[in-house]
Amino acid sequence: MLRHPAEKYRPFTAPQLSGRKWPSRTIQHAPVWMSTDLRDGNQSLIEPMNIAQKLEFFDMLVQIGFKEIEVGFPSASQTDFDFVRKLIEEKRIPDDVTIEVLVQSREALIARTFEALEGVPRAIVHLYSALCPSFRKIVFNQSKDEVKALAVEGTRLIRHYASAQPDTQWIYQYSPETFSMTELPFAREVCDAVAQTWRPTREHKMIVNLPATVEAAMPNVYADQIEWMDRNLGYRDSIVLSVHPHNDRGTAVAAAELALLAGADRVEGCLFGNGERTGNVDLVTLALNLYTQGIDPGLDFSAIDSVRQVVERCNQIPVHPRHPYAGDLVHTAFSGSHQDAIRKGFAQQKPDSFWEVPYLPIDPADIGRNYDAVIRVNSQSGKGGSTYLLERGMGFAPPRRVQIEFSHAVQAVTDASGAEMTGEAICALFAREYFAVNGPLQRFGATLLRWDNRELPSPDFSMASGASQYEAQVMALGRTLTPFVGQAVDISSCEMRHTADGRVAAFVGCKVAERATCFGVGLGADEADALIEALVSGINRAVRQGAWELAEEKAAA
Repeated sequence: MLRHPAEKYRPFTAPQLSGRKWPSRTIQHAPVWMSTDLRDGNQSLIEPMNIAQKLEFFDMLVQIGFKEIEVGFPSASQTDFDFVRKLIEEKRIPDDVTIEVLVQSREALIARTFEALEGVPRAIVHLYSALCPSFRKIVFNQSKDEVKALAVEGTRLIRHYASAQPDTQWIYQYSPETFSMTELPFAREVCDAVAQTWRPTREHKMIVNLPATVEAAMPNVYADQIEWMDRNLGYRDSIVLSVHPHNDRGTAVAAAELALLAGADRVEGCLFGNGERTGNVDLVTLALNLYTQGIDPGLDFSAIDSVRQVVERCNQIPVHPRHPYAGDLVHTAFSGSHQDAIRKGFAQQKPDSFWEVPYLPIDPADIGRNYDAVIRVNSQSGKGGSTYLLERGMGFAPPRRVQIEFSHAVQAVTDASGAEMTGEAICALFAREYFAVNGPLQRFGATLLRWDNRELPSPDFSMASGASQYEAQVMALGRTLTPFVGQAVDISSCEMRHTADGRVAAFVGCKVAERATCFGVGLGADEADALIEALVSGINRAVRQGAWELAEEKAAA
């Protein structure tokens, strides 16, 4: 890279727009959507779609709710020509859907285009011509007048061929290609001349599409350009003002949103942003951005995974796992602090209230995602993640101190493996840590306990009522263990919770001598059953921990 890029590149000259209104506006409704996946998107593929793939894609776009679909460039490709004919002859176009085709300003191509469209009930014929200085100088070697004349002549020819097929409802669209790099007065001059030739009315509008063919400036500059055209175009009340942002600077979605504020009525783009170079504006992200602001986008992405799979299969391009809304990992948190916030958000989210779960701008369920992959655990995770997966897999959430203790066991496994732990693995580890704990304290029957085969006094739960009474009995039982263990046994805490399947989960904190508290966990049909299981688990874990610590002390000595 150059140390002084200004010697090679110059900053974009922004239009002078006074009194701009777009910064103070808000988007109130969805635009008219036009998918160009089958044309602009298709031409960007290493292997363009065949007719079968195009049909699958077209049917999906219709199901999503697109009412305008650009289906190809029939004068430039036999595959596109045949595809358009198939749609028409097999009556595959729903009554409320309008197909669109692209054409250049050459009579032979225009004639071929109308041949492809013969018999279609309604269609948009889309003419484009480049206007910006670099194209006039480098590509065409033409003057402004010559470039303008080309656009006007193409419009005249399309009007002529359309008149020969009066049974079709024809809609005309003109795109001043490279609009975003064209002098605004000249862009308006050409668009006005084209409109003057076509003669749109309020009842029969034409489309003026203003593409950022190359995204050359910040989104606010594009918004200024759109507002300037919105203010100054002739025939404005008879024009659908459309935008077609590309993503060279990575800000196509922002540019489209600001363009809507600036007066645009319609947006062209592709699902997941496919298109030439860095792509067209991503219509999935744009539509779901509106949805998260309480605006009905008019497009149905309630089965987002199915949509993504069709696009990946037809385009042979994978959607990035971090792609907004649709990527495999975008609703997934590995970070401990994120997981804790999400878990608490889910716990407090009420079904009929506004969505307010931290780190999740959209409810994954609204776009067909389940919650299984929202929180996943690896070495970066904390107690929140494992707790969430435990709650989903085992039907209960442990108390905070148990969460902290168990998170150390999870951390040890993930650090050693370097891999992710699934929910099933988390639950299996919890069971090994707390339910399958062998040791000197064993249970026989309902309340019979033995310490190294010596029978202990049984706790009397017959008079217990409520958690506090059960807790008192268990704490008393802990004290009776002291002479058997040979060290002071202290039950420092006792909690109970009901599980999703109607059982009781008990959590008991146990200390042996002055060592750290270990927790025992028990599941039972009732409080007494669960507490006995938790006591056995906790005492054996405390004794096991004490043995480990003693061994470490001897080794250190």
